[in-house]
Amino acid sequence: MSESQFYTFITGGVSLMIAAGLLVAWHLWRMREEHQAGIVSALDGVSHELRINLQRFVSELGQVHAVQEAGPDLLLPVRHPQLDGVNASMIRANRNALAVIGNTYQELEARKMALRAALAQGREPVDSMDDAMDATINGIATLYMWEVHGGARPSEVGRVRSWDVRDWMKGHNFSQQSLPGMYLRDEVVERLRAYGLHLTPKPLTHTAHEYYSMQYDRKTDIHAPFGRRKTPEQLEEAARRAEEKAAKKAAKQAEKEARKAEKAAERAAAAAAAEEEVMGEDSPVADETYSDETYEQGQVFQSSDDDTSDMMDDDDDELGMLEDAEPNSRPN
Repeated sequence: MSESQFYTFITGGVSLMIAAGLLVAWHLWRMREEHQAGIVSALDGVSHELRINLQRFVSELGQVHAVQEAGPDLLLPVRHPQLDGVNASMIRANRNALAVIGNTYQELEARKMALRAALAQGREPVDSMDDAMDATINGIATLYMWEVHGGARPSEVGRVRSWDVRDWMKGHNFSQQSLPGMYLRDEVVERLRAYGLHLTPKPLTHTAHEYYSMQYDRKTDIHAPFGRRKTPEQLEEAARRAEEKAAKKAAKQAEKEARKAEKAAERAAAAAAAEEEVMGEDSPVADETYSDETYEQGQVFQSSDDDTSDMMDDDDDELGMLEDAEPNSRPN
């Protein structure tokens, strides 16, 4: 073999090895990409599966509430093969979030079984309906944390606008009136806030009048932007003095009340003694004598008015007799 042939052989062999290495690398890269795509698809399938189950459960609750004589056949069993497949496979995922989703499925299944039993026995499913709706709200909150934040803990997410949560629910066809007797989106927002998610803006806790009527002392606030800030030791001393002042004030008030009670007791005793003295004394009663006028039998009494009237009548009779008589004549 000549030298030129040797170099040709070496060059061809090296080129073939490079091509084979590139082919193997490309194949491995394709396998890795397909594996990553499969993981993403599997995790998306978990969220899609949970969303479908929740939407079906919401629809079933609406039918149970609308139909008076609803039977247990309206409630279908809960199945989650996507979640089972992800749990069985050795893929890299947030296992804590997957455990939360599994617990959510268990709660949904338990509430659905309780509601199915109540409908089968003909009992009023009011309590079972409330528990089922509460489980649905928990499921929607879990789905939001899984889809939007990758299953992170609510305390690790940071600030989130509440309208973003509402827009997400609107995009998944969770309307405000989906559950009977409540506003679904508001309940989900409050549930996420209760779980520790920092949602903005915060709900109003005071009216405008109450807020602007609040007394604020910037000198007692250690985080005040202006003014002298007090140290924790100074705050403890101020609190101790306030407690002592309150205790002294309470003692003075108690002493004052005791003095008032003693004075009231003395007044009551004096009044009782005076009343006893008055009741013990005999009050003099003046004897009144009544004189009855006695009249003799046959005695007639005339008043002065009767005498004058009789005298006037006699004078009138005499005058009448004188007028009737002739002049220069004497009466007989």
